[in-house]
Amino acid sequence: MDLDKALERAIAARGDLDARHEGALRLFAGFYEGAPAISVDLYGRTLVVHDYADGAAGDRAAAETALTVVRARFPWIRAALWKIRRGETQEARNGTMLFGTAKELDRGVREDGVAYSLQLTLNRDTSFYLDTRNLRAWAKANLAGKKVLNTFAYTGSLGVAAQAGGASEVVHVDRNKSFLEVAKASYAKNGWPTRRVDFRAEDFFVAVGRLKREKALFDCVFVDPPFYAESEQGKVDLVAAATSALDKVRPLIGDGGVLVAVNNALFLTGAEYHRSLEAMCEGGWLTIEQLISVPDDVKGYEATRVAAPPVDPAPFDHPTKIAILRVKRKDRKRAV
Repeated sequence: MDLDKALERAIAARGDLDARHEGALRLFAGFYEGAPAISVDLYGRTLVVHDYADGAAGDRAAAETALTVVRARFPWIRAALWKIRRGETQEARNGTMLFGTAKELDRGVREDGVAYSLQLTLNRDTSFYLDTRNLRAWAKANLAGKKVLNTFAYTGSLGVAAQAGGASEVVHVDRNKSFLEVAKASYAKNGWPTRRVDFRAEDFFVAVGRLKREKALFDCVFVDPPFYAESEQGKVDLVAAATSALDKVRPLIGDGGVLVAVNNALFLTGAEYHRSLEAMCEGGWLTIEQLISVPDDVKGYEATRVAAPPVDPAPFDHPTKIAILRVKRKDRKRAV
């Protein structure tokens, strides 16, 4: 399939958008919709082209084709960023301007009535994950009055959604202070106060150990770690030890609370991951309550999808595998 035709087909499936657009979505999920080396996101009126081509130079011709097709459909696009996944420099990986100027890059989006801050060149991704949109909607709808711990918080979007839904307390933990500054900016965009104690630039293992010593309990703990991370304090490996981080936080969840597990290991099958979650549940103290789907724009629509993930994600619907687990405690202690 020609790239321009694949793009036009995918964009048509997303429906009408106009210059008032202030949300975030994937315009083209290239792997699933006909061009594996490229994907295209829209943040407000900023286009982000993710280039996965072999070689450090990327595929500028493909990136420019994407820009041409999108601007023909949406002439109000004011800036375009090109991110080369295998780029030689950090700047190439984080993004260089394909169209417009850096000052014209959108600095925020609005989703489900909630404002989120953006720093599109902060990292090789975009500082705001599209595949967890449905999980943010779940958090906003289900965590009113709850105490929430957002581990591996990154830029805090899951915790921001919980706060928007009326959570009584949200604690964000990430070892990178710069990422947490984006979370604070999201609070400011929504007119919420920030407390230093709620934004903790700490290693996951250090923070969890300290909270255990403090006998802290939460109604909900989010665990959305990177595929692989290692520090002096511990290691996260979403394939070889898919549930190890989940086991670490279980003592921090009050009776009746929930553990929200996100695993984005591309080559870990859904069946393997589900079995590992079921093994955690064998004692009866955890129950798999719900699997959260990934939005259609991220995985491609039925009418546009021409390829499957590299391994079968079933019973999940995408390699980003999201599960809600209900927790019971022997001591019946609840978060207060």
